[in-house]
Amino acid sequence: MDLNREIKLSDLVRRPRKKKTTGVTKPSAARRKRRRKQEIVGLKIGASQIAASRVVNNGGPAKLVQLARVPLEPGVVVGGEVRDVAALAAALERFFSDNKLPRRGIRLGIGTNRVGVRTVEIDGVDDERQLGNVVRFRAHEALAIPLDQAVLDYHVVSETVDESGAVSRRVLLAAAYQEPIDHYVEACRAAGLELAGIDIEAFALLRAIAPRHGAMEVAPTAASVVVSIGHDRSTLAISDGMVCDFMRVLDWGGSKLETAIAQELGLTRPEAAELKLELDLGSDAPDGDDPRAPFARAAVERELQTLARELVASLHFYQGQPGSLAISQVFVTGGTTRLPGLAEELERLARVPVRIADPLSRVEVSNGLGERDDLASLTAAIGLGVEA
Repeated sequence: MDLNREIKLSDLVRRPRKKKTTGVTKPSAARRKRRRKQEIVGLKIGASQIAASRVVNNGGPAKLVQLARVPLEPGVVVGGEVRDVAALAAALERFFSDNKLPRRGIRLGIGTNRVGVRTVEIDGVDDERQLGNVVRFRAHEALAIPLDQAVLDYHVVSETVDESGAVSRRVLLAAAYQEPIDHYVEACRAAGLELAGIDIEAFALLRAIAPRHGAMEVAPTAASVVVSIGHDRSTLAISDGMVCDFMRVLDWGGSKLETAIAQELGLTRPEAAELKLELDLGSDAPDGDDPRAPFARAAVERELQTLARELVASLHFYQGQPGSLAISQVFVTGGTTRLPGLAEELERLARVPVRIADPLSRVEVSNGLGERDDLASLTAAIGLGVEA
C-alpha cells in the first residue's frame, strides 16, 4: 500500500449534518458517475501565489484536467500561516470565479514549522479504541506540539503478528497547531469553498514526484528526498517509497536570492528580480551583457550556501534516526528551480546528486497542460489533487 498520501486531519473539516430522510432514494446517474469518477481540487496557498489543480481519480492513473495560479498580495500569508483572513477570502473568491474551479471536493495543503510528522512503533495493543489513546500518548512524546493546542491524525502503516500472537503496528502520526489551520478554514468558508480534507504539503509533494515502490518484497535501500523551494520557505520530505519518514520546513525561500542581489548592488527588489532572470549558474556559462550580472551571480551563489547547509543538516538529522536509509539523490521543485544551473550548484555545495523533478510524472495530462512553463510552481497543488 502506498502511504505517501493524505492524512486528513479530519476533525478540522466539520461537514454539515445531513437531514434525515424516510424511504430509500436511488442515487441518480450523475451521482453514480461522480462516485466512479472522483474529482479533487488541490489547493496550495503560499506567500506569493494561490495555485490549484483539478484532478480526476477514477481508479487508474490520475488525470490532470486543469491548472491555475495567481499572484497573492504580500503579507496575506507569511511563513505558511494566514495573517489576513479577509484578504485571503477575497482572493480565493476571485481566483475560483475567474478560473471556474469547482467549489466542492477541495483538498487544502498546509506546510509550516508548526506541523509535525513522525512514525512510531506500538506493540501489544489489539483494541482500536485503546490504540487511539496510546497514539495520543506517544504523540505527546514524539511531537513538540502541546496536544491541547493541536489536532492529531494517524494511520497504521503496517501490522505484524509474532508467533505468540502479539501485534506490532507501525503508525504514522501527523499533528498541527489548531489556530493557524482555523484561519485557513475560515478564509475558505468565507469564500464559499467546501473543504473535503486538509493535507500536509510534504505528503502531496511525495505523491506528485517521488518514485513509488508500492508493495515491496525487498526493503528499499535508498530514501526518496524531495525539496520544494517556495517564495519564503522550503519544504523537505523524505520517504522510504511507502511512507513519509521525515519532513521539515526550512526557513529559506527563493526570495532570498533577490534580496541578496538587491543588497549586493543597491537595487530595488523588482530590479533584482529582473536581473536574476539573466543569470545562469551553469559551469562557465555567460551571464548576458549586463555588467552587473557577475556580481549578482556571486551573490546568488553565496546565498545558496545557506540553503545547502540547511539541506545537509536536515539529511544528517534524518540519517541519525533509527531505520533511516541512504540518500541516493535529491529531487528539487518550485519556481526557483527555473534558474539555470541551480540543481548543479546545489549538488556541488551539498555533495549529493540533485535532479530537477518532473511535476507530471504521476499524472496523465490533458488540455495541453504539459506545455506550461510554470509547472514547477504547481507541484504541490498537483500532488494535493492526486489520490494515493
